[in-house]
Amino acid sequence: MRADRAISVLIVDDSAMVRKVLTLGFEADPGFRVAGVAANVEAAQRLLDETQPDVVTLDIELPQVDGLTWLRQIMSWQPIPVVIISSRGQPSSDATIEALEIGAVDVIAKPMVGAASGLGPMMEQIRERVRAAARARLQNPHLPRRAALAPTRPAWPHRAGQKIIALGSSTGGVQALTRILPLFPADSPAILVVQHMPEGFTGPFARRLDTLCPMEVHEARDGDLIQDGQILVAPGGPRHMRVRRTGFLFRAELVEGPPVCFSRPSVDVLMQSLAEAAGPRTSAAVLTGMGRDGAAGLLALRRAGARTFAQNAETSVVPGMPNAAAELGAAIARLPLDAIPSQLLLDEPRADEIGTPPALVHGAIPKI
Repeated sequence: MRADRAISVLIVDDSAMVRKVLTLGFEADPGFRVAGVAANVEAAQRLLDETQPDVVTLDIELPQVDGLTWLRQIMSWQPIPVVIISSRGQPSSDATIEALEIGAVDVIAKPMVGAASGLGPMMEQIRERVRAAARARLQNPHLPRRAALAPTRPAWPHRAGQKIIALGSSTGGVQALTRILPLFPADSPAILVVQHMPEGFTGPFARRLDTLCPMEVHEARDGDLIQDGQILVAPGGPRHMRVRRTGFLFRAELVEGPPVCFSRPSVDVLMQSLAEAAGPRTSAAVLTGMGRDGAAGLLALRRAGARTFAQNAETSVVPGMPNAAAELGAAIARLPLDAIPSQLLLDEPRADEIGTPPALVHGAIPKI
């Protein structure tokens, strides 16, 4: 789409109130145009064919034909950026995770306000996410098949990890993480994940990953011991995830605090804490996503002696976060998505990686 014209949006939701809220919110910004509104899949398909919008906002729970079924159809026949606007709680949250795996670009919690209240800050965030989706590079996910049972895992006790891997992602991250996390062996070092998602969606995402990965996957809890063979996903909501070192042990901390880089949980907060607690024992990567979250934290890790990487633009749905990390000189290298796991598992830097990283030119990350 041309950058100089308004982004056209098709709104699909069975709630008249939500349709009104979204319509008013988009029409308040001259950078957007509402191409149409639909309460069901039949009307949505007709409007999609007639108006050819830039982005679709889609509710999962629709009458007659559900949004997930329609999403599968349009991603197979006429791929278009889709942002899921979903209510919290099962089964909606589980279906939303599946929608993101199928190819939806992002998820936003359904607004729970009257049509005339709360539009300002709520719609500012929604417009930002939809604007990023309109410019997204759609991916064919080639996801692993859903496992009937959890993958076989060794019976040895977990060890307190001497190495930690950190991953940060946002828009397009569910597809990216679902693709690469199953590539890590069962005895891999602990992996900590910050994926920007609303509260109520990270738990189902962790459970879904647990069916696919040789490693165990959990939504992180305050005080969790960081151990080999486990992946901890930072919960969406009002807290950041940090790492605390006590002697030879590392634990996850969930701490309240303001958003950092407009995000909570923040990739920057996690990576800054790892730079202080684990330093060269860390490997980290910033994956696909909009904005700058993770760039300063990745640079702090590189300066602390960690191996640091950023996903390349070609394999990113939205390259904003990895681009920002590369601009700061925070990454040793930019890599295609599938090449990242093997590099994160290496212990020693290559000869061409050794050198003095650049200074933290954008200032320190706020302490949380």
